[in-house]
Amino acid sequence: MKRGKKYKEKAQLVDKISLYDPKEAIDLACKASFAKFDETVETHIRLGVDGRHADQQVRGAVVLPNGTGKKVKILVFAKADKAKEAEDAGADYVGAEDMVAKIQNENWFDFNVVVATPDMMSVVGRLGKVLGPKGLMPNPKAGTVTADVKNAIAEIKSGKIEYRLDKTNIIHVPIGKVSFGNDKLQENFATLIGAIIKAKPSAAKGTYLRSVSVSTTMGPGVKVNPLRANEAAG
Repeated sequence: MKRGKKYKEKAQLVDKISLYDPKEAIDLACKASFAKFDETVETHIRLGVDGRHADQQVRGAVVLPNGTGKKVKILVFAKADKAKEAEDAGADYVGAEDMVAKIQNENWFDFNVVVATPDMMSVVGRLGKVLGPKGLMPNPKAGTVTADVKNAIAEIKSGKIEYRLDKTNIIHVPIGKVSFGNDKLQENFATLIGAIIKAKPSAAKGTYLRSVSVSTTMGPGVKVNPLRANEAAG
């Protein structure tokens, strides 16, 4: 991949071989940001599992204590009283079959998270082929298939994020914005790592945290010492 002049200049701040402790890695990643907007700080975690096997899947959700700094739009599939509950709780969009038609016919995706009551999953299932690849399909493990839509919306609005393995057994998760400062980013990082460690499948063997790195939206990656990341998670 061809990199620009600003990226190359900032990349010189980072030793590509060194493994940094989380505090230093986050600090370096923020110093290496160069975009004119408030960049997102992301964490990338390679796990010692094989996601092709159901008993080694790692997926869940965690509430980051300081949020992500991103305004989240929530679509809720619900009917009757639960639809009213979702509206009162601050859902951006609420519906049922009408929302399925809007997504299918208009290619509409003006939302970041989808929540559904259990009775609506047969309806939402029609969207599996379009929501699944985008990581938007509601899932009980992530707390997005629930009868308690009020609580689900409150958690998402306050900083709840979902994590899941990609095809290369890596989890990619935002932990905040550069403007948060190191302390808040460290707290979010530790909370995320702690949740992923707790989610370790019993079938996973050998080293679980294979590699950890942090980066900003546009900036270079900074490698974190996995042992120190584990320690930071408490």
